Amino acid sequence: MAVSSARGLLLASLLLSCLIHDCYGKILFSSLQSTLQVTTSTKQGVLKAGEDKVTVTWRVNQSLPSGTDSEYKTVTVKLCYSPVSQKDRAWRKTVDLLEKDKTCQFKIAARPYDKTVQTAEWIVEREVPTSTYFVRAYAFNADGQEVAFGQSTNDQKTTNLFDIQAISGRHASLDIASVCFSAFAVVSLFGFFYLEKRKGRSSQQK
Repeated sequence: MAVSSARGLLLASLLLSCLIHDCYGKILFSSLQSTLQVTTSTKQGVLKAGEDKVTVTWRVNQSLPSGTDSEYKTVTVKLCYSPVSQKDRAWRKTVDLLEKDKTCQFKIAARPYDKTVQTAEWIVEREVPTSTYFVRAYAFNADGQEVAFGQSTNDQKTTNLFDIQAISGRHASLDIASVCFSAFAVVSLFGFFYLEKRKGRSSQQK
């Protein structure tokens, strides 16, 4: 009887562990509190990937009750696609389950949480595609789970957006090399035909 009880407890423990493992990390964006205030500063006009920078400032909302941020251990700031740049692009789709969400794919900064105003300057990475963006910050607890957020735009993600233009992949040096190679190929082709023609004439004279 004791053996059966022990087996029952073991099975129950295993089942509970599986349930905990299955639930761990299943954080919904809709369950997070918007407690962080995030602002961005950029130059006027379209930003160029690999050249221009975005300055981000964040802190916890000072009007919230004391202790609101008691769980916060780290903050990660990310560059996020706006709705207009997600349309018909499933690989950028917004999903409420954060582990499947594709809205924010580029990390700007990651730091230990601090109550004071924090600032980060980020040069737009060369891999960032042409799109319209905003910035979002996530607060994480000691277990590495998202517990709060803040973003530089409104709930509808229509304000304070900025545009980034991707690197075209073409450079002046490459264009010059391409022209030179093409010219060399044309000259070589004419030279080949000229030599072949001379050989033909020499053969006829013999």
